[in-house]
Amino acid sequence: MLHRISLILLCISGLLTSAEATEWTLVWADEFEVDGRPNAANWNYEQGFVRNNELQWYQPENAFCENGYLVIEGRRERQPNPEYNPDSKKLKHRREFIDYTAASLRTKGLHDWLYGRFEVRAKIVAEDGLWPAIWFLGLDKPWPSNGEIDLMEYYDHSILANACWESGRRGVPTWDTHKIPVSELGGDDWDEDFHVWRMDWDATSIRLYVDDRLLNTIELEKVKNQGGRGPENPFNHPQYLLLNLAIGGDQGGDPSATTFPSRYLIDYVRVYQK
Repeated sequence: MLHRISLILLCISGLLTSAEATEWTLVWADEFEVDGRPNAANWNYEQGFVRNNELQWYQPENAFCENGYLVIEGRRERQPNPEYNPDSKKLKHRREFIDYTAASLRTKGLHDWLYGRFEVRAKIVAEDGLWPAIWFLGLDKPWPSNGEIDLMEYYDHSILANACWESGRRGVPTWDTHKIPVSELGGDDWDEDFHVWRMDWDATSIRLYVDDRLLNTIELEKVKNQGGRGPENPFNHPQYLLLNLAIGGDQGGDPSATTFPSRYLIDYVRVYQK
């Protein structure tokens, strides 16, 4: 009898798994199969020194498709800062030279989504000073009222899965963060393999995974912008995708002993909806 019950439960489990799979329809993807520049219909770029006091100068030249992968390459290379202004109050203008370059690709103005299953197969380099990410931002401004979802960040020898929105103080986020050391995911050679990051996002929650391991669940009923400068709940509004490799900055660490060039590889990006 116990054997029969076990078989029945296995069959039911298989049926449910199959049923769940049939609910999802692929609505957008980039497989990066064509060598050269990334598809301009899918991606545009951030440029220059952008945020977080990061050391890299973002430029499109550091992103290219090769052998079926999107390559985002961090380089140690010195060149004049075209925005240099020693009298500026902004650090990015007071830097006379650029010491590192990288790329940040985004679907802003091209593709955005409300809810769905998002999968990114990628290979990072887990070294000091490197800050690769897979993340999403809302179309509404300003940050953090527009909401941010970090499907993946790496820094400080850890993988992070986060989301944030606005607290009661202007420009100050409320964070829902989970951080796990790379050593707990698979040891020192974990970054030698590709891994699949997945987000399942619906009207009730955002669930963030790596290799089917649930890292964080953000319950949307608790999300509420306090400042009145954006939608009450930004995660019930569309978001666009960013793929970038930052270097140094507020969180990235010291890259001075890191090997460059360093390649962050993305095998595919796939978006499914019910």
